[in-house]
Amino acid sequence: MPPDRLRSIVPMFGGGTRYVETLDAILAFVEAHQPTTDELVGWHRGSFQNVSSRDSILRRVRYLQQVGFLRQANDHWALGDAGREYVEQDDVATLLRIMCGRNVGLRSLMYALAAGPMTLAEVSEQQLDTHPELGWSPGETDMAKQRVNWLRSMGLVEKCGEEYALTEDGLHFVESAVAEWADSDWTPSVSDAGMRTGTYETSVHARSVDPEFRATVLSRHDRTCPVSGVDHPGLLDVAHILSWSEYPEYRADLANVVPLSKTHHAAFDRELFTFDQDCCLLVNPSFETESDLLQRTIINRAGERVPSLEERLDTTYLAEHNAELAWV
Repeated sequence: MPPDRLRSIVPMFGGGTRYVETLDAILAFVEAHQPTTDELVGWHRGSFQNVSSRDSILRRVRYLQQVGFLRQANDHWALGDAGREYVEQDDVATLLRIMCGRNVGLRSLMYALAAGPMTLAEVSEQQLDTHPELGWSPGETDMAKQRVNWLRSMGLVEKCGEEYALTEDGLHFVESAVAEWADSDWTPSVSDAGMRTGTYETSVHARSVDPEFRATVLSRHDRTCPVSGVDHPGLLDVAHILSWSEYPEYRADLANVVPLSKTHHAAFDRELFTFDQDCCLLVNPSFETESDLLQRTIINRAGERVPSLEERLDTTYLAEHNAELAWV
């Protein structure tokens, strides 16, 4: 993982929905005064009740330095490149791009929340399963809470009882992120060394997706092709039920995607097989092959239900896809 991608996200003082407000205040103070470390610690103590620990304050300051909001020179603090960019643009879109670019997991969390609300325990499980390199203990929710609070403070996530859900602004980000972040250089720890997982090619087409979206899809399906049983991450594609090109509004919809082996993805896109609304395998009657693999995994499984797809795919998408197939 590149060194500028951070595993830990640190909370800001002021409360779970005020992280951005606190960040804005820190950047404004630093820009105006270029304070020393002691002065920056003193400002925190004077600005927030019950905040006195120097170590606790500096932990947050160092995090902002790692992200790039702050930089230090000769014991004085100034705006870093990311801090300068955010202050100049002064919008949530810029802040979100900076935070997603520096921190592993924020985008995959938003992709997962787009599929439905989640509790903190579910957020923690999703983050750790999708990004094992985060390294926190199973069942730990503190780190999950810090992540959702950053997104809440940006207006992208809201709390509904014990669950967290995307706002309209959060959904808007997700719809475009799957393509816009395709060039991200983050590589999941469960992928193959030396293989670029964000871009994959089939004999049908080449396509790039956000590697965090890909990791989210693979994690959701236990990193296994439900048709072939292939479980090698470097040999799996993200296949869209409603096509990427014709239905851009569903590109980031987890209920519209399934991991398939590269061969089976090509076969699906060539309309050699599909799934019905009961998630049973339907095989094109004209499909003939001498391949033992294709006979065993597709042709001989015609009519067989694929239970792992139930509750993961939207059957209305399958119906719409199948309505365009002349042989169904």
